[in-house]
Amino acid sequence: MKWWQTAVVYQIYPRSFQDSNGDGIGDLQGIISRLDYLEQLGINAIWLSPVYQSPNDDNGYDISDYEAIMEEFGTMADMDQLIQEADKRHIKIVMDLVVNHTSDEHRWFIEARKGKDNPYRDYYVWRDPVAGDVPNGLRSTFSGSAWEFDEESGQYYLHLFSKKQPDLNWENEQVRQEVWKMMNFWLEKGIGGFRLDVIDLVGKLPDQSITGNGPKLHEYLQEMNRNTFGNYDVMTVGETWGATPEIAKLYSDPKRDELSMVFQFEHIGLDQQPGKDKWDLQPLQVNELKQVLAKWQTSLGNEGWNSLFWNNHDLPRIVSRWGNDQQYHVESAKMFAILLHLMKGTPYIYQGEEIGMTNRPINDISEVADIESINMYAERLAAGYQKEEIIAFINAKGRDNARTPMQWDETENAGFTTGKPWLYVNDNYKKINVSQNLTDNNSIFNCYKTLIQLRKDNPIVVWGEFELVTDVPEPIFAYLRHHEGISWLVVANFGEVEQQLNVSNYTTYTKLLISNYSKIQTNLSELILQPYETFAVQL
Repeated sequence: MKWWQTAVVYQIYPRSFQDSNGDGIGDLQGIISRLDYLEQLGINAIWLSPVYQSPNDDNGYDISDYEAIMEEFGTMADMDQLIQEADKRHIKIVMDLVVNHTSDEHRWFIEARKGKDNPYRDYYVWRDPVAGDVPNGLRSTFSGSAWEFDEESGQYYLHLFSKKQPDLNWENEQVRQEVWKMMNFWLEKGIGGFRLDVIDLVGKLPDQSITGNGPKLHEYLQEMNRNTFGNYDVMTVGETWGATPEIAKLYSDPKRDELSMVFQFEHIGLDQQPGKDKWDLQPLQVNELKQVLAKWQTSLGNEGWNSLFWNNHDLPRIVSRWGNDQQYHVESAKMFAILLHLMKGTPYIYQGEEIGMTNRPINDISEVADIESINMYAERLAAGYQKEEIIAFINAKGRDNARTPMQWDETENAGFTTGKPWLYVNDNYKKINVSQNLTDNNSIFNCYKTLIQLRKDNPIVVWGEFELVTDVPEPIFAYLRHHEGISWLVVANFGEVEQQLNVSNYTTYTKLLISNYSKIQTNLSELILQPYETFAVQL
C-alpha cells in the first residue's frame, strides 16, 4: 500500500489562492497562512501549480528557471518554509512540473537561438523550411501553426503551445540528464512528488506528426523513474489527454516502474462534439458519463490506479458546467462531491470546489486574461463567428472560470487581497465564501470534510470493487462498492426532475453514510429522489 492510494489531494493555483502583500497576486506566504484551513478540511497533499521563475506567458507553465521561484510568488526560502509548514500538518507538497517545453526566456533557449552550432541548439526541435513554408501541418494547442520561424538562423522551432513555449528535444540524452538533475534538486528538498504537465507529449516524433504517445514515451518515463523519484516515497501523476485504460495501465502498473497514476480526460470531453475543438459544445448525456466512469473504475483492475477529478485550473467549474449553480447550487455541488469521492482512486479537489465556487461569465473579450481563450477569440472572429457566440463558448469552457480569486470571506475582494486582484473576483463572493461555509453545518465544505473522513475510516472506499447499477432511469447514476463482505450503495439524481428510484435488489439499508438532503427513508424501493438528490448507504 502506498500513502497516495488513501490520500486526498488539493490543487492550489497560487496566483489566485491568497495574496499576503497586497500586490493583487497570490503568493507562497499566502498559502502558508491558509494551511490550517486545509488541515481542517483533511487533505493529505497539495498539488501546487507552477511557482518557478517564468515570464508568465502561460501563467507559469512557461518556465525560465526550474531552480528559482517567480518573484511575485516569493523566494526559495518561502518555498522551503511552505514545505516544512505543510509537513508539520502532515500535508505533502506535490510540484507541478513542465518538461515538455520551457519558456523562450530559459537560458537553454537563449543559447540555442545563437546559431546552429551552439551546444544548446539540439536541446530544442529545429527544422528547415519546406518549399519556403512550415515543415508540416502540426497545430498549436493555442491556435495556429506549431512552428515558429527564427529569422536569425532561417529555421523553424516547434512549439505545441505558445510560441514562447518551445518544445524540448527529448531524443537528446543531455536534455534528459538536465531534467533528472533538476527533479532531484526538488526531491532532495522533501517534496511529496510531481504532477507532470502534458507528459504524454515528450515522446513526440514531429516529422511524422506524432505528438501524444510516441514510441519512446514509456522508455523515457522508466528512465525518469530510475534516475529520480523511483528512489523516493512520492506520488507522481501524469497529465495524459489521449489516455485509454490500456494506455493508463502502461503508465501506472506498479510492475512497470513509471508513474503512480495519470489524469485521463475521457469524461471531461463528453460535452464537446466528437472530432471538434473543446469549444464546440453539445449537451452531456448522463448515460455516456456513467459508462465512461464505470469503464475507468473497472478496467484498470490492480494493474493501474485512478485519479478522480471534475475540476482543475484548465477546466470550467463543474457546478456551473453540469450542475445548477443558481437554484440547486448547494445540492448539485454536493452531488458531484459524493459521486466522485466514493469511487476507487485518488480524489483531487480544485481550490474553491469545496465551497462550491462557480464560473464567472464575461461580456467582452477585454475581461479575459487566458491566452488560449484570447487566441481562440481572434481565430474564430476571423473565421466569421459572431462575437456573442464566441463569448458564450468562453463562458462555458474558458480557463479563467477556474482562476478567479479564492473566495475567503465577505470583505472587499473576498479576502483574497488588499490590492487590485490580477483577475476579477466573482460577484457572488458575499454568498459563496469559506467563512460562510465554516459556520454552516450543512455547507458544501462540511460535505467534503465528511467524505474525506469516510475515506480515511473505511477501507471499502479505497480498496472496494466497483459495480455500476444499470437498471435505473438515465438521470440516476448509481453504483455499488464491495469489500470484505460489506456493500455500499451510492445514488445520485443527475437532474432537476424528481425520479423514482427502483433498484429491486436493494430495498433496505443498515446505515446512512452521507446525504445532500435530510434523512432517507429506510425502504429504498419506494424512494422519490429530489433534484440532484444524492446519498450513500451501507446495505
